[in-house]
Amino acid sequence: MAKGYRPVDRDQPFLLPPDIREWLPADHPVHLVIAAVEQMDTGVFHAARKTGGAGAAGYDPDMLVTVLVWAYAHRVTSSRRMEELCRTDVAFRLICAGNLPDHSTVARFRGAFEEAVGEFFAGALILCARLGMGRLGVVALDGMKIAASAAKAANRTEEGLRKLAAEAVAAHAAADAAEDALFGAGLRGDEVPEQAWNPRSRDGRIRAALAGLEAERAAAQAAEAAKAEGFRARQAAGQRTGCSPDSAAVELAEEKLARVTAAQQAKIDEWRARNAASLAAAGRPAPNPPRRPASAHCRVRAAAAQVEKARARAAEAGRRAAEKDKDRKGPGPVRNITDPDSRLMPVRGGGFLQGYNAQNVTSEDGLIIATELTDDTTDMAWFEPMMTRAEDAAALIAAHRPASAPDSGQDDGIGLALADAGYCSQASLTCPGPDRLIAVAKRRDLEQAARGGGTGPDWGGEAVQAMRERLKTEAGIGAYRQRGHIAETPHGHIKHNMGLRQLSVRGKAKASAEWTFACAVYNLFKALTAGHLTLQALAALAS
Repeated sequence: MAKGYRPVDRDQPFLLPPDIREWLPADHPVHLVIAAVEQMDTGVFHAARKTGGAGAAGYDPDMLVTVLVWAYAHRVTSSRRMEELCRTDVAFRLICAGNLPDHSTVARFRGAFEEAVGEFFAGALILCARLGMGRLGVVALDGMKIAASAAKAANRTEEGLRKLAAEAVAAHAAADAAEDALFGAGLRGDEVPEQAWNPRSRDGRIRAALAGLEAERAAAQAAEAAKAEGFRARQAAGQRTGCSPDSAAVELAEEKLARVTAAQQAKIDEWRARNAASLAAAGRPAPNPPRRPASAHCRVRAAAAQVEKARARAAEAGRRAAEKDKDRKGPGPVRNITDPDSRLMPVRGGGFLQGYNAQNVTSEDGLIIATELTDDTTDMAWFEPMMTRAEDAAALIAAHRPASAPDSGQDDGIGLALADAGYCSQASLTCPGPDRLIAVAKRRDLEQAARGGGTGPDWGGEAVQAMRERLKTEAGIGAYRQRGHIAETPHGHIKHNMGLRQLSVRGKAKASAEWTFACAVYNLFKALTAGHLTLQALAALAS
């Protein structure tokens, strides 16, 4: 039973300790985050800002970076929400140290660090390496779809984009006519409305989306033409040609028909010349007259039949492609007029997500050592580029790892790289890089094959077959079983614990910067929760 109530006296002059650091317990993690950012090299953020001019003093970039780090770690990505928390939340007030940036300041700072965020990610990785983290015996590569700041409903086909562009041009023309009628000859007549040239406007995004679709179509046509030209070149050189593209097959058949027809017609013309000379000289016709016109010759008829067959095959291929295009689940080539760089990404369980495909390489102890935000809907092409980035990160970690670290006496390179079946290809298995285990089938099929209960699908070249046999061994399947918890844990933490399910900015460059920053925040808090990031450890690094 309480003796009474404690007094609630809001009129007393001061309720908090005079030292702002005492507002929170000494073991509160915000103290560690502040000290960690102070320990890192943030010169790249300072270089982007100018001081010494007229006007009010600016906000310290280190403070703004720390605000963003603490906010992203606690599920806050809105700059307006950050402004509110800087005024009401004790941890944010401690970070700001009495400076209260508004949302515009935070948004401008975040929007301007596209170039700097890569250095910040590397700085966070270096700090973790200096703390003894970054075990590279086994690393894992995985992709994750993340939503863009755009809706699926904002996607348009090329026809729809052209219609929107035409409507915009008509609207601008109508506006010009109305202004001419209103203002008379006061305007020069060559002014372009701001909404027509501003790249952040809707019209600019429509033009960017349309240009992207046109470039994609042109690239596909160029690839098809190059494929046909390569076929023709191999055929001319007497090499193995493989299956010919349908367009090349028709062109080759038509060229052969023209060549055979011309050769037969040349024989007929040559006989006619000899016949005319014989009649003039001897009064009798030349022997062996042609029995039929060139078009009726057996070789010409056979070549013409080949042309018809090639055309029929091409038409059938076009019909099958049209049916496949009609039956596909997705909407086909589209672009988003809100964020033209984002793509419709197929997700597990069916359906699509408007967003990006993030590629991460994670170390054995849970650090994201390499990251890239892509607009590719599949993962296969990214194994070699991500392994190159991972090896660069491994060299960076080795250069800053202390001599007392557990792995300091081991090989500084990556020991084994793991990846799921989305990366499996002959190129991924044979490209330069570390030893690797790439799944050739789904996990359940691999487990069944390893237990001798099946072989799984039989496809692929020699490298794929060799990997299939390796994954059947106890050592192979045992090593591959590490992939799930290494590769997928960071993605789950970022999505579920940090709450980053959708990016806040638009455009691939800005979205990539935000994603890289989130990965750097994840690494810092991984060091904190694993017990490596302590005030004592930071003090030792500073000494």
